[in-house]
Amino acid sequence: MPDIDPTEHDIAELGPKIKDVDDEQELEEMLAMEKGGEGRAPVITLIEDRLEKVGGEDEEVDPSEADLTEMTIADIANMIRDVDDIEVLRDILEREKAGKDRKGAKSQIEKKINNLEEDDGEETEVEYVPPEEKYPDLDHPTNDKQYVEGTVDGEYRDMWVYCETQRGELIDVSREMLGKARELMDTYNDDYDESEDVIAVLIGDGVGDLTEECLAYGADRVVYHEDSRLERFRHKPYTEIFCHMCRDWEVEWRDYHEPRYTVFPATNNGRDLSALVQGELDSGLASDCSGLYIEDADISNPAKTGTPGETKTFGKILHMKRPDFSGFEYSTILCIDKPHRDFHPQGASVIPGSFEIPEAEPEREGEVVEHDTDLPEEWFQVEVTEYDALDEGVDLTGHEVIVALGRGIGDDPTQGIELGLDLVDQFEDADLGLSRGVITASYQFDGHVEQYITEERQIGESGQVVEPDVYIAAGISGAVQHKVGMDESDTIIAVNENPDADIRDFSDYYIEGDLFQVLPRLTDALEEGEFARALQQEVSDD
Repeated sequence: MPDIDPTEHDIAELGPKIKDVDDEQELEEMLAMEKGGEGRAPVITLIEDRLEKVGGEDEEVDPSEADLTEMTIADIANMIRDVDDIEVLRDILEREKAGKDRKGAKSQIEKKINNLEEDDGEETEVEYVPPEEKYPDLDHPTNDKQYVEGTVDGEYRDMWVYCETQRGELIDVSREMLGKARELMDTYNDDYDESEDVIAVLIGDGVGDLTEECLAYGADRVVYHEDSRLERFRHKPYTEIFCHMCRDWEVEWRDYHEPRYTVFPATNNGRDLSALVQGELDSGLASDCSGLYIEDADISNPAKTGTPGETKTFGKILHMKRPDFSGFEYSTILCIDKPHRDFHPQGASVIPGSFEIPEAEPEREGEVVEHDTDLPEEWFQVEVTEYDALDEGVDLTGHEVIVALGRGIGDDPTQGIELGLDLVDQFEDADLGLSRGVITASYQFDGHVEQYITEERQIGESGQVVEPDVYIAAGISGAVQHKVGMDESDTIIAVNENPDADIRDFSDYYIEGDLFQVLPRLTDALEEGEFARALQQEVSDD
């Protein structure tokens, strides 16, 4: 029986664990367990890849004699990484052409040869050929976009923040983003001796009433567009209005081509709008970010510098941090210009709860500008005639205590939720949260607890970010996607059977035990007013 049962983990949790398994027999047993269970293709691939790596760790391949037909493209790429002999590489290339003749393999080998040849020669600027000339037979979808190559060395200024509203009020993440934008641009102006602004954008019905609040939370200027037809979020008009405001609107103060930076909330509507706007503005987007900062970046990629071997400093770059897809590391995304192509605005969407809501300054002054342009009727072809609205959503932010449950409830999901709710009831200001594993699992819940199994209660990268005084995580392994949603909590108490669970590394108290046994004891201790004593007892038992 292997130490790790893959059927008890989702792939994000399994990735960090499996990378340390070096026993082929154990990996074979894990593979058999997964195939005999849910048979999830990504998990099977993950285990098979690890098996292949472990099995080949002791084998040294001679590049000049390697059988390329038995190797994957990834194997070839790894093999040639340390090959510095151009003649050996050319031999490998010829053998690949005579064998499987795979485009990906040839590309890897040719790239390595080109890099070595460039290192041996003088630095020469990469010759630029417009895409329509380089590939005349292709249909170029950007041919009708005058902005794609018309913005080279353009003028860019300011940070634009889309402030989402619900029921006539700013949502919290809008206030968070305004506060963070104020902080970023104050530092930016000091560091670069500039005087660029934070521009708040409001679109909707009656949003003019919120302009003073945007100023109070950090905006220098608020641009708003009101229309009764915009009461509900609509893709086409919202996108067109935002882009017209920041790129095509002829007003005296917007004396530049496009914004330097754009920031959106990573909500359902914000994710849609950010992708549409950045696509229309012919730039990129870093989605679901949890950290932002601005500084210079040294880049040596010839696609960006224009000259192989040259390192160039790019200034005023927005660094956008987000958890990566592997589930156990962060990536920092940069949106950097190329020699013949500008990528502005540098755009990000922000996970709600990533930043603190600043103190409002009601006396702050700034400019309020109403955006007025005709909205064609064809933008409103769909009309919503009837809909149901929830009385209120589930907002886990602001509570003193959060009790969060993970896949550890799998032995009896209904009872697990009941135990979590019992614990929640012992606090004056608490609520129940869930990990993504509970939301996506195929657990069967009895009707009386099923109402609590909603995405609104998910905590983490694609859910809510909370910072309670006390965070109790039961049956949660601590994958980075969950960690980003709760690691700013004042006190983290984890309950987990696994002594090596990742969450142990960032918990203040770690109770090694079965949540079905531990949670009732904590609940009883709270009822008796002896929570601290119970916690100390659990820790000593560990």
